[in-house]
Amino acid sequence: QVQLVESGGGLVQAGGSLRLSCAASGRTFISYAMGWFRQAPGKEREFVAAIDWSGGNTIYGDSVKGRFTISRDNAKNTLNLQMNSLKLEDTAVYYCARGSLYLGRSSREAADYDSWGQGTQVTVSS
Repeated sequence: QVQLVESGGGLVQAGGSLRLSCAASGRTFISYAMGWFRQAPGKEREFVAAIDWSGGNTIYGDSVKGRFTISRDNAKNTLNLQMNSLKLEDTAVYYCARGSLYLGRSSREAADYDSWGQGTQVTVSS
């Protein structure tokens, strides 16, 4: 099973930017869709963004559309999330996840992902 390790989280002022990365082990990364989810204290897990196995299709949650960009580097087994114009409400633990279907499409549903990282904290301050 693939192992996922997120990095790049931290403390940033509102309006600033951060770039999250997710390093995947094994050769199964490139054939699967990948996604980012987040969870704030006391709130349910929220879909952020997803990308299909080829990188040709991306989808975003409404709250981050236009501000966040998901990308992947299959040669480096890495998933990225560029976050711009950060808001206080973006504060959460961010998780990367691997889709469960071989050559699957990107999905907003957490149930469509079968491997998850440990998460990285993003805190946006005023």
